[in-house]
Amino acid sequence: MKVALFATCFNDTMWPETPKAVVRLLERLGCTVEFPLEQTCCGQMLTNTGYVREALPLVERFADVFAAYDAVVAPSGSCVGSVRHQHGMIARTCGRPALAERAVEGSRRVYELSELLVDVLGVTDVGATFPHRVTYHPTCHSLRMLRVGDKPLQLLRKVRGIDLVELPEAESCCGFGGTFAVKNADTSVAMGADKVGHVRATGAEVLVAGDNSCLAHIGGLLHRQRAGVRVMHLAEVLASTEEDVAKEMAL
Repeated sequence: MKVALFATCFNDTMWPETPKAVVRLLERLGCTVEFPLEQTCCGQMLTNTGYVREALPLVERFADVFAAYDAVVAPSGSCVGSVRHQHGMIARTCGRPALAERAVEGSRRVYELSELLVDVLGVTDVGATFPHRVTYHPTCHSLRMLRVGDKPLQLLRKVRGIDLVELPEAESCCGFGGTFAVKNADTSVAMGADKVGHVRATGAEVLVAGDNSCLAHIGGLLHRQRAGVRVMHLAEVLASTEEDVAKEMAL
């Protein structure tokens, strides 16, 4: 299966190891992965801040760049949520009905990583090995907007050697929320502190999620508390192999 990778600007700029892990994982599963160099931002930050018309060129570019692919994958429930739920609205608001139709049609081929693996490729055991105590945070966009349900947990449960522990109040927001963290910093930090308390209560070595934006927020708080808990994207755990574990242990 040929899959286009939408890395997202957040990952491309700050966490490039995550999209690299997506490529390793999908190629291991027999997919051909292409990275269209013309891709840019999905426009979510502009849209959420009220700059809808300024986001229109990004919607048009996304529709053009990924038009030729049967499947597009992104390691971000947040950005996939924007493509599915905002792109058509942006085009309609700006008086571009034909583009709106293209955007809506194209969005049906855009998947968050766990959706592609479970719903499209039909796999839950991806051959991963990760011998660590792990807890999972379901990010708001993946949980409430995309409704991925327990697909990430289905995948994690099949990872060899993993000790997967339930996160208390897992479905509570971590407080990041993109621009929310900037506009409502005190509230954002308070919500993040609650989340960190629940993470620490599990005794987990690693906190896993499907959005690096949320992991940056929670991870920053964990770091300030010297909690000794790593944060990792779901893709990086699923891409981990016995060879990777051996290399880690040798360091």
